[in-house]
Amino acid sequence: MSAEIEKYQGNLQYAVDIVMCIDATGSMHPVLDVVKKSSLQFHLRLAEVMARKSKEISQLRLKVIAFRDFGDDPSDAIEQTDFLRLPQQVAEFEKFVRGLRATGGGDIPESGLEALALAINSPWETGLDRRRHVIVMFTDAPAHPLGTVGATAQTYPRDIPRSMDGLFEQWGYARSQTAVMEQSAKRLVLFAPEEEPWKEGIGEEWDLTLHFPSRAGEGLEEFEMDEIIETIANSL
Repeated sequence: MSAEIEKYQGNLQYAVDIVMCIDATGSMHPVLDVVKKSSLQFHLRLAEVMARKSKEISQLRLKVIAFRDFGDDPSDAIEQTDFLRLPQQVAEFEKFVRGLRATGGGDIPESGLEALALAINSPWETGLDRRRHVIVMFTDAPAHPLGTVGATAQTYPRDIPRSMDGLFEQWGYARSQTAVMEQSAKRLVLFAPEEEPWKEGIGEEWDLTLHFPSRAGEGLEEFEMDEIIETIANSL
């Protein structure tokens, strides 16, 4: 038996999908470059941590949803990629992330919940032995309630819930019949302020969710990104 076949038989195949929701409004200007750098290194650092645990990701896909504010400028409130396979499509992933610019936003709350709703409804992988579906939210601001600010704009997503209750139903919970994500696979990681809806509305009430408090104008510390990556790797 070859070493390659032996290795395959001795290890489960892990499929990891990660959606990064990135606040790209003006207030993120001091920290967006740090978030972009962390995003570009994310898949490499995750692979290193997995290797140390004698685990290997058979399929890794990343999707980026950059958001601003539908109430400020609906035309660029959402920028997103499809799921991109890494390392095969790393050039396309890097081009998109490097092209993000911190601009706009208008008032303090942003359209983070719209980005989260789009992430939850992503076309997640359903094959291979084990799956992990991870959403990582990077923002320094609270969020507008769903279906309110900018909801009449032509670019506003039509196929997302119009309330927090509806979004929670899509996220689901143990034995939920309305969840759109696989219960055993999903994880939500919030790098977000201790404000609504991130702390009490989601961070303290949604299951399988981890909240790292952020503050406007302050960057993403290396130890925080390392902890996020360890959390994902330990869950596989």
